[in-house]
Amino acid sequence: MAEKVERLKTLIIGSGPAGYTAAIYAARADLKPVLYTGMEPGGQLTTTTEVDNFPGYPEGVDGPTMMVQLQKQAERFGTEVRIGMVTKVDFSDEVGGIHKLTIDDNKIIEAETVIISTGATAKYLGLPSEQKLRGGGVSACAVCDGFFYKGQDVAIVGAGDTAAEEASYLANICKKVTMLVRKDYMRASKAMQHRVNSLENIEIRYNTEVDTVLGDQVVEGLRMVNNVTGEKEDIAITGLFIAIGHKPNTEIFKDQLEMDDTGYIITKGKSTKTSKPGVFASGDVQDKEYRQAVTAAGTGCMAALDAERYLATIESPEEVSS
Repeated sequence: MAEKVERLKTLIIGSGPAGYTAAIYAARADLKPVLYTGMEPGGQLTTTTEVDNFPGYPEGVDGPTMMVQLQKQAERFGTEVRIGMVTKVDFSDEVGGIHKLTIDDNKIIEAETVIISTGATAKYLGLPSEQKLRGGGVSACAVCDGFFYKGQDVAIVGAGDTAAEEASYLANICKKVTMLVRKDYMRASKAMQHRVNSLENIEIRYNTEVDTVLGDQVVEGLRMVNNVTGEKEDIAITGLFIAIGHKPNTEIFKDQLEMDDTGYIITKGKSTKTSKPGVFASGDVQDKEYRQAVTAAGTGCMAALDAERYLATIESPEEVSS
């Protein structure tokens, strides 16, 4: 049961690059944003040891440090960062309507605008040996981490377009790429299959799954198992990339916002506007194509600007004709 109601101009849900960038812009626009961190403060980057591809860090930066810096920057302009999780939402259908959100099942917030930056969670195999070595050679983003394995032998798990694309990317920088496909065929498009098959340093293992990731502190090898014959085989690798998809963190927004068939929030045109007025989505929660920290930050900026313009139309509708 809710204890009290708080009224806000802008509420931001999520604390990754999108959420904090939205907070920076919203605070500078005097929208007095309040940001709730969610279950994983800092988002996916807190599990990344090195970030080498975000502009402004010529020597690279570790993920947790970068997120602390983003939080401090947002707070410097007046963002209030709170530890907590949005557990229920009731978005208004009306322009200028008030959105009601429940925090940790016991506090009601009424917000004029809401920016959703809850991100997406990479799917992993769930093996204990895999989870133990996340950040030690096991990664769910070849574009993010592949550079660290330049000239080395790596493996990738997956059979769709993303897996094929990442295998091709790795093949350009790594000595050898072993691709594990669970079935006897790939789900990737014919064009992507042709690309993979044309690269001499990619070896595709069909009907093959991960049995154990070998290594104590870092990945040293991989034990594969043929799911038809049961035969096991060890290979030496230094990196394992999991490319079996992502799950957008949108469960609480179902039946409230328009989404695609995989649960990503649909935004209008080149904006961050959702199907409900005054509700905006940024970052991986609405982007299944790029999924990079820098693109998430860019859409966070867009969401704050969209929220600012929306509030301007509500407060001074006569000034806006479109």
